[in-house]
Amino acid sequence: MDTVPSLASIASRLRLKQLRLLIALDDRGSLHKAAEHISISQSGATKALHEVESLIGMPLFERQPKGLVANEMGRCMIRYARLIHSDVEHLHEEMLSILQGQGGRLSVGVIMGAMPLLTRALTALRLKQPELSIELVENTSATLLGLLDQGRLDLAICRTSVGQRSDAYDCIELSEEPLAVVASQDHPLAGARTLQLSQLSDYRWLVYPKDMPMRQALERELNEAGLQIPRYPLETSSIFATILLVQQDPTLLAVIPAEVAAFCEQHHLLVKLPVLLRALSEPFGVISRAGADLSPAATLLINALQQDPVT
Repeated sequence: MDTVPSLASIASRLRLKQLRLLIALDDRGSLHKAAEHISISQSGATKALHEVESLIGMPLFERQPKGLVANEMGRCMIRYARLIHSDVEHLHEEMLSILQGQGGRLSVGVIMGAMPLLTRALTALRLKQPELSIELVENTSATLLGLLDQGRLDLAICRTSVGQRSDAYDCIELSEEPLAVVASQDHPLAGARTLQLSQLSDYRWLVYPKDMPMRQALERELNEAGLQIPRYPLETSSIFATILLVQQDPTLLAVIPAEVAAFCEQHHLLVKLPVLLRALSEPFGVISRAGADLSPAATLLINALQQDPVT
Protein backbone atom coordinates (compact mmCIF):
# COMPACT_ATOMS: atom_id res chain seq x y z
CA MET A 1 0.00 0.00 0.00
CA ASP A 2 1.45 3.36 -1.08
CA THR A 3 -0.98 5.54 0.84
CA VAL A 4 -1.65 6.10 4.51
CA PRO A 5 -5.03 4.79 5.71
CA SER A 6 -7.70 7.40 6.36
CA LEU A 7 -8.12 8.97 9.78
CA ALA A 8 -11.55 7.35 10.05
CA SER A 9 -10.05 3.94 9.34
CA ILE A 10 -7.30 4.40 11.94
CA ALA A 11 -9.76 5.69 14.55
CA SER A 12 -12.19 2.80 14.04
CA ARG A 13 -9.67 -0.07 13.82
CA LEU A 14 -6.77 0.86 16.11
CA ARG A 15 -7.03 -0.52 19.65
CA LEU A 16 -5.30 0.38 22.90
CA LYS A 17 -4.22 -3.25 23.28
CA GLN A 18 -2.37 -2.99 19.97
CA LEU A 19 -0.65 0.22 21.05
CA ARG A 20 0.43 -1.40 24.33
CA LEU A 21 1.91 -4.26 22.29
CA LEU A 22 3.92 -1.88 20.10
CA ILE A 23 5.39 -0.21 23.19
CA ALA A 24 6.20 -3.60 24.77
CA LEU A 25 7.84 -4.83 21.55
CA ASP A 26 10.00 -1.72 21.48
CA ASP A 27 10.95 -2.21 25.14
CA ARG A 28 11.42 -6.02 25.09
CA GLY A 29 12.52 -6.80 21.51
CA SER A 30 10.58 -10.05 21.12
CA LEU A 31 6.97 -11.17 20.74
CA HIS A 32 7.32 -13.68 23.57
CA LYS A 33 8.61 -11.12 26.09
CA ALA A 34 6.19 -8.43 24.92
CA ALA A 35 3.20 -10.79 25.22
CA GLU A 36 4.30 -11.81 28.69
CA HIS A 37 4.71 -8.16 29.74
CA ILE A 38 1.16 -7.18 28.76
CA SER A 39 -0.33 -10.50 29.92
CA ILE A 40 -1.56 -11.94 26.62
CA SER A 41 -0.66 -15.15 24.79
CA GLN A 42 2.07 -15.14 22.15
CA SER A 43 -0.53 -16.10 19.53
CA GLY A 44 -2.62 -13.13 20.68
CA ALA A 45 0.39 -10.84 20.34
CA THR A 46 1.12 -12.18 16.86
CA LYS A 47 -2.50 -11.56 15.84
CA ALA A 48 -2.51 -8.02 17.30
CA LEU A 49 0.71 -7.11 15.48
CA HIS A 50 -0.66 -8.54 12.23
CA GLU A 51 -3.82 -6.43 12.65
CA VAL A 52 -1.83 -3.21 13.06
CA GLU A 53 0.47 -3.98 10.13
CA SER A 54 -2.55 -4.84 7.96
CA LEU A 55 -4.17 -1.53 8.92
CA ILE A 56 -1.02 0.46 8.07
CA GLY A 57 -0.31 -1.65 4.99
CA MET A 58 3.34 -2.44 5.72
CA PRO A 59 5.60 -4.17 8.25
CA LEU A 60 6.54 -2.15 11.34
CA PHE A 61 9.44 -4.30 12.60
CA GLU A 62 12.46 -6.05 11.14
CA ARG A 63 13.97 -9.27 12.49
CA GLN A 64 17.60 -8.72 13.49
CA PRO A 65 20.04 -10.84 15.55
CA LYS A 66 19.16 -8.84 18.66
CA GLY A 67 15.42 -9.30 18.11
CA LEU A 68 12.58 -7.32 16.58
CA VAL A 69 13.63 -3.76 15.69
CA ALA A 70 11.17 -1.08 14.56
CA ASN A 71 11.61 0.41 11.09
CA GLU A 72 10.89 4.08 10.34
CA MET A 73 7.12 3.61 10.21
CA GLY A 74 7.28 1.44 13.31
CA ARG A 75 9.18 4.12 15.23
CA CYS A 76 6.54 6.64 14.20
CA MET A 77 3.75 4.36 15.43
CA ILE A 78 5.57 3.64 18.72
CA ARG A 79 6.16 7.34 19.40
CA TYR A 80 2.45 8.10 19.13
CA ALA A 81 1.52 4.91 20.97
CA ARG A 82 3.54 6.17 23.92
CA LEU A 83 1.83 9.58 23.77
CA ILE A 84 -1.65 8.02 23.65
CA HIS A 85 -0.82 5.58 26.45
CA SER A 86 0.54 8.45 28.56
CA ASP A 87 -2.68 10.40 28.01
CA VAL A 88 -4.76 7.40 29.11
CA GLU A 89 -2.59 7.08 32.24
CA HIS A 90 -3.18 10.76 33.00
CA LEU A 91 -6.91 10.26 32.43
CA HIS A 92 -6.90 7.41 34.95
CA GLU A 93 -4.91 9.44 37.49
CA GLU A 94 -7.21 12.44 37.14
CA MET A 95 -10.35 10.33 37.50
CA LEU A 96 -8.95 8.78 40.70
CA SER A 97 -7.97 12.21 42.02
CA ILE A 98 -11.42 13.63 41.38
CA LEU A 99 -13.12 10.67 43.10
CA GLN A 100 -10.76 11.06 46.07
CA GLY A 101 -11.43 14.80 46.26
CA GLN A 102 -7.85 15.66 45.37
CA GLY A 103 -8.58 18.14 42.60
CA GLY A 104 -7.32 16.34 39.51
CA ARG A 105 -4.45 17.32 37.23
CA LEU A 106 -3.32 20.54 35.55
CA SER A 107 -0.81 20.92 32.71
CA VAL A 108 0.64 24.43 32.23
CA GLY A 109 3.13 25.79 29.72
CA VAL A 110 5.21 28.90 30.35
CA ILE A 111 7.79 31.10 28.65
CA MET A 112 10.97 31.96 30.54
CA GLY A 113 9.99 35.51 31.45
CA ALA A 114 6.70 34.43 33.03
CA MET A 115 8.23 31.68 35.17
CA PRO A 116 8.59 33.81 38.36
CA LEU A 117 4.94 34.90 38.10
CA LEU A 118 3.75 31.35 37.51
CA THR A 119 5.74 29.85 40.39
CA ARG A 120 4.25 32.39 42.81
CA ALA A 121 0.74 31.60 41.53
CA LEU A 122 1.34 27.85 41.77
CA THR A 123 2.56 28.23 45.35
CA ALA A 124 -0.69 30.04 46.23
CA LEU A 125 -2.77 27.45 44.34
CA ARG A 126 -1.14 24.48 46.08
CA LEU A 127 -1.98 25.98 49.46
CA LYS A 128 -5.64 25.69 48.45
CA GLN A 129 -5.32 22.33 46.66
CA PRO A 130 -2.21 20.57 47.99
CA GLU A 131 -3.06 17.26 46.30
CA LEU A 132 -3.42 18.77 42.83
CA SER A 133 -1.09 17.13 40.30
CA ILE A 134 0.67 19.78 38.18
CA GLU A 135 2.79 19.36 35.05
CA LEU A 136 4.96 22.38 34.19
CA VAL A 137 6.42 22.80 30.68
CA GLU A 138 8.86 25.64 29.87
CA ASN A 139 9.38 26.47 26.20
CA THR A 140 8.96 29.16 23.55
CA SER A 141 5.56 30.70 22.75
CA ALA A 142 5.40 28.94 19.37
CA THR A 143 6.02 25.51 20.90
CA LEU A 144 3.58 26.09 23.76
CA LEU A 145 0.80 27.17 21.40
CA GLY A 146 1.36 23.97 19.42
CA LEU A 147 1.04 21.88 22.59
CA LEU A 148 -2.10 23.83 23.50
CA ASP A 149 -3.56 23.11 20.04
CA GLN A 150 -2.89 19.39 20.56
CA GLY A 151 -4.66 19.40 23.92
CA ARG A 152 -1.44 18.58 25.79
CA LEU A 153 -1.64 21.78 27.84
CA ASP A 154 -4.61 23.16 29.73
CA LEU A 155 -3.12 26.66 29.82
CA ALA A 156 -0.09 28.43 28.38
CA ILE A 157 1.47 31.64 29.67
CA CYS A 158 3.00 33.14 26.56
CA ARG A 159 2.26 35.35 23.54
CA THR A 160 -0.23 34.61 20.76
CA SER A 161 1.44 36.73 18.07
CA VAL A 162 3.72 33.85 17.01
CA GLY A 163 0.73 31.55 16.40
CA GLN A 164 -0.87 31.00 13.00
CA ARG A 165 -4.46 31.55 14.23
CA SER A 166 -4.87 34.18 16.92
CA ASP A 167 -8.66 33.64 16.91
CA ALA A 168 -8.07 30.06 18.09
CA TYR A 169 -7.23 31.29 21.59
CA ASP A 170 -8.73 33.12 24.53
CA CYS A 171 -6.16 35.41 26.16
CA ILE A 172 -6.14 37.24 29.48
CA GLU A 173 -3.34 39.83 29.47
CA LEU A 174 -1.07 39.57 32.49
CA SER A 175 2.09 41.66 32.27
CA GLU A 176 4.70 43.32 30.12
CA GLU A 177 8.20 41.91 30.24
CA PRO A 178 11.01 44.37 31.06
CA LEU A 179 14.38 43.15 29.83
CA ALA A 180 17.88 43.32 31.24
CA VAL A 181 21.41 42.75 29.92
CA VAL A 182 23.34 40.28 32.07
CA ALA A 183 26.97 39.19 32.26
CA SER A 184 29.31 37.10 34.33
CA GLN A 185 30.56 38.60 37.59
CA ASP A 186 34.03 38.50 35.96
CA HIS A 187 32.94 40.45 32.86
CA PRO A 188 35.04 43.61 32.21
CA LEU A 189 31.88 45.76 32.44
CA ALA A 190 30.51 44.11 35.59
CA GLY A 191 31.45 47.01 37.88
CA ALA A 192 30.29 49.85 35.64
CA ARG A 193 27.79 52.37 37.09
CA THR A 194 26.29 53.51 33.79
CA LEU A 195 26.60 52.13 30.28
CA GLN A 196 25.44 52.98 26.79
CA LEU A 197 24.42 50.26 24.38
CA SER A 198 27.33 51.25 22.11
CA GLN A 199 29.78 50.20 24.84
CA LEU A 200 28.53 46.62 24.53
CA SER A 201 29.13 46.29 20.81
CA ASP A 202 32.62 44.79 21.15
CA TYR A 203 31.39 41.81 23.16
CA ARG A 204 29.76 38.56 22.07
CA TRP A 205 26.06 37.90 22.63
CA LEU A 206 24.19 34.77 23.64
CA VAL A 207 20.72 35.14 22.13
CA TYR A 208 17.32 33.54 21.73
CA PRO A 209 16.66 31.79 18.36
CA LYS A 210 15.70 33.83 15.31
CA ASP A 211 12.19 35.35 15.18
CA MET A 212 11.69 35.03 18.95
CA PRO A 213 10.53 38.22 20.75
CA MET A 214 13.60 38.61 22.98
CA ARG A 215 15.93 38.33 19.97
CA GLN A 216 13.82 40.87 18.09
CA ALA A 217 13.92 43.26 21.06
CA LEU A 218 17.72 43.19 21.18
CA GLU A 219 18.07 43.71 17.44
CA ARG A 220 15.54 46.55 17.51
CA GLU A 221 17.54 48.29 20.25
CA LEU A 222 20.82 47.84 18.36
CA ASN A 223 19.27 49.08 15.13
CA GLU A 224 17.72 52.17 16.75
CA ALA A 225 21.08 52.97 18.34
CA GLY A 226 22.70 52.86 14.90
CA LEU A 227 24.77 49.81 15.81
CA GLN A 228 25.55 46.86 13.59
CA ILE A 229 23.81 43.66 14.55
CA PRO A 230 26.64 41.30 15.55
CA ARG A 231 27.18 37.72 14.46
CA TYR A 232 25.81 35.44 17.17
CA PRO A 233 28.03 32.48 18.05
CA LEU A 234 25.50 30.98 20.47
CA GLU A 235 21.71 30.65 20.33
CA THR A 236 19.46 28.92 22.88
CA SER A 237 15.93 29.13 24.26
CA SER A 238 17.02 27.53 27.54
CA ILE A 239 17.33 29.87 30.54
CA PHE A 240 19.43 27.26 32.37
CA ALA A 241 21.88 27.04 29.46
CA THR A 242 21.94 30.85 29.24
CA ILE A 243 22.82 31.26 32.93
CA LEU A 244 25.54 28.59 32.84
CA LEU A 245 27.14 29.79 29.60
CA VAL A 246 27.20 33.46 30.60
CA GLN A 247 28.38 32.60 34.10
CA GLN A 248 31.32 30.60 32.74
CA ASP A 249 32.36 32.91 29.88
CA PRO A 250 33.39 36.47 30.92
CA THR A 251 33.15 37.67 27.30
CA LEU A 252 29.44 36.86 26.84
CA LEU A 253 26.38 39.08 27.24
CA ALA A 254 22.73 38.04 27.16
CA VAL A 255 19.28 39.64 27.28
CA ILE A 256 16.86 38.00 29.71
CA PRO A 257 13.69 39.12 31.51
CA ALA A 258 14.44 41.65 34.25
CA GLU A 259 12.76 39.54 36.95
CA VAL A 260 14.93 36.53 36.05
CA ALA A 261 17.98 38.82 36.05
CA ALA A 262 17.07 40.03 39.55
CA PHE A 263 16.89 36.43 40.76
CA CYS A 264 20.31 35.67 39.24
CA GLU A 265 21.81 38.76 40.85
CA GLN A 266 20.24 37.97 44.23
CA HIS A 267 21.86 34.53 44.19
CA HIS A 268 25.20 35.80 42.81
CA LEU A 269 24.85 33.91 39.53
CA LEU A 270 25.08 36.85 37.12
CA VAL A 271 25.22 40.65 37.24
CA LYS A 272 22.76 43.02 35.61
CA LEU A 273 24.51 45.69 33.55
CA PRO A 274 23.29 49.31 33.93
CA VAL A 275 21.99 49.73 30.38
CA LEU A 276 18.34 50.42 29.57
CA LEU A 277 16.27 48.27 27.23
CA ARG A 278 12.59 48.81 26.52
CA ALA A 279 10.00 46.20 27.45
CA LEU A 280 8.87 43.83 24.77
CA SER A 281 6.17 45.45 22.68
CA GLU A 282 3.62 42.70 23.37
CA PRO A 283 2.67 41.66 26.91
CA PHE A 284 2.29 37.98 27.69
CA GLY A 285 -0.96 36.49 28.91
CA VAL A 286 -2.58 33.29 30.07
CA ILE A 287 -3.83 31.46 26.98
CA SER A 288 -6.45 28.76 26.58
CA ARG A 289 -8.13 27.23 23.55
CA ALA A 290 -11.02 29.39 22.36
CA GLY A 291 -14.29 28.33 23.95
CA ALA A 292 -12.68 25.57 26.04
CA ASP A 293 -14.35 24.60 29.31
CA LEU A 294 -11.71 25.21 31.96
CA SER A 295 -11.38 22.93 34.96
CA PRO A 296 -11.84 24.37 38.46
CA ALA A 297 -8.06 24.05 38.99
CA ALA A 298 -7.33 26.02 35.81
CA THR A 299 -9.75 28.75 36.88
CA LEU A 300 -8.12 28.95 40.32
CA LEU A 301 -4.70 29.28 38.70
CA ILE A 302 -5.89 32.10 36.44
CA ASN A 303 -7.27 33.92 39.48
CA ALA A 304 -3.95 33.49 41.30
CA LEU A 305 -2.05 34.84 38.28
CA GLN A 306 -4.29 37.92 38.08
CA GLN A 307 -3.98 38.61 41.82
CA ASP A 308 -0.17 38.45 41.86
CA PRO A 309 1.05 41.54 43.79
CA VAL A 310 4.06 42.01 41.49
CA THR A 311 2.08 42.30 38.24
